[in-house]
Amino acid sequence: MEWIVQLPILFFAVVVHELAHGIVAYFKGDDTAERMGRLTLNPIPHIDPFGTVMLPLFCYLAHLPMFAWAKPVPVSAHRLNHPRRDLLQVALVGPGSNLTMALTAAVLFKLVSLAAAFGGAFQQTLLDALIFAVNINLFLAFFNLLPIHPLDGSQVLSNLLPEPWRGRYERHIPYGMFILMFLIMTRLVNSWVVVPSRFILEAFSRIGLL
Repeated sequence: MEWIVQLPILFFAVVVHELAHGIVAYFKGDDTAERMGRLTLNPIPHIDPFGTVMLPLFCYLAHLPMFAWAKPVPVSAHRLNHPRRDLLQVALVGPGSNLTMALTAAVLFKLVSLAAAFGGAFQQTLLDALIFAVNINLFLAFFNLLPIHPLDGSQVLSNLLPEPWRGRYERHIPYGMFILMFLIMTRLVNSWVVVPSRFILEAFSRIGLL
């Protein structure tokens, strides 16, 4: 029954990720997400039929690690004050929000582990939930930095490349979802996220949070 605890944590992580995109875009001059009702923690406007419903169900049935994504927040580049620079910042803030949540969960893990008021099975459930929160947020942060459309990493790389290379790189866009599903199902994606995630987990451990 671990998924009953993990699923709300996962949904919260992906909703905050998308909300962070929308907030930064708003302060950079683009109110598209606000006008579409996406600047909210309410998960319903962020539900993506595949990424938020079918993918977690597939992970559960296939005994794969629980994973999901929310509907991407709409960003209108022409509304941004400085489109190329602002798009880069909007893209980076999503993974940044997940790293922040991972750190927050690690701090809470330390506090709960020291709290005398908790004990027994309830404390262990909280600790397990917080460890999952740390791990899933690290996974989401580095997964989203993959330079494959529609992930944030594709926006980051696209806005860093010189114009002639940018067009060539973006030819993969129609096939991005197929590439991602292949990487997920074959677990090849793990090599992208395991090394940096392990480095951060070890850092949290060294400073006494985990």
